[in-house]
Amino acid sequence: MGGKGVMMVAILCLWALSATSEAVTEEAPGLMMNFYKDTCPQAEDIIREQVKLLYKRHKNTAFSWLRNIFHDCAVESCDASLLLDSTRRELGEKEHDRSFGLRNFRYIEEIKEALERECPGVVSCSDILVLSAREGIEAVGGPYIPLKTGRRDGLKSRTDMLESYLPDHNESISVVLDKFKSIGIDTPGLVALLGSHSVGRTHCVKLVHRLYPEVDPSLNPDHVPHMLHKCPDSIPDPKAVQYVRNDRGTPMVLDNNYYRNILDNKGLLLVDHQLAHDKRTRPIVKKMAKDQAYFFKEFTRAIQILSENNPLTGSKGEIRKQCNLANKNH
Repeated sequence: MGGKGVMMVAILCLWALSATSEAVTEEAPGLMMNFYKDTCPQAEDIIREQVKLLYKRHKNTAFSWLRNIFHDCAVESCDASLLLDSTRRELGEKEHDRSFGLRNFRYIEEIKEALERECPGVVSCSDILVLSAREGIEAVGGPYIPLKTGRRDGLKSRTDMLESYLPDHNESISVVLDKFKSIGIDTPGLVALLGSHSVGRTHCVKLVHRLYPEVDPSLNPDHVPHMLHKCPDSIPDPKAVQYVRNDRGTPMVLDNNYYRNILDNKGLLLVDHQLAHDKRTRPIVKKMAKDQAYFFKEFTRAIQILSENNPLTGSKGEIRKQCNLANKNH
């Protein structure tokens, strides 16, 4: 074969490889900014407006959005498995003890219905979960966080994995650090994510062990009477409205006041206390207590990492018709 023939074959081979590569990219592009710009250009605006409307009606929805992203994305994959209802064969993640206090899932369905009216079968529940968290964070004074989209929805719950991935509030700070590290979140990222305890409230079930039968001596004595007033029973009813605000100063604002509180031994949970006093995390806590911009920078980075944890993309998973049911059960 002459030189021109060899050159032509080489060009054709390169073209074929390029075409194959483009086809693979089109089939499974992965996460990207503004994934729905062609298929549902209004998607992110619709989610933003729905979250604003819901927050105006129910202020506590913002805390739910924030907890959702952690409880879903930290458990192996950011795929909205958290939202699936229990079935006859399988307990849903949201029914597990580790998900105690999670609520307002019906509002995810309201957002999904609004999107289905505009773009049927296009926007995944996992993207709704992630973007609603972003809007909820901003609603309570937190930073605007650019997030990629293009996730698809999982087909089953991961209830059997929850305890392996989600740290408990009574576990040692070493265990908590290791669990976050396993999904790519370093120590500053962990400290920043726990800053979400700046907003919302904690049920007495989660903290009475620090009050009864004896008060934990590490608690600030000036804070104890308030905690005892809010949690008068040593064995509280899990269904009762018995809560303590995480931050009495700015309870509805995501800010760095949380770090000042835990340095002053006013953290409600054991993990809050450990965060403020462990030598690996205390310097970061002190820095965030003084510098809200630093807190927001690390919080933004940690949420981005969390939101991109092992997502389903391309042809994996599905786009659910209803967020609480896999399509096979619809």
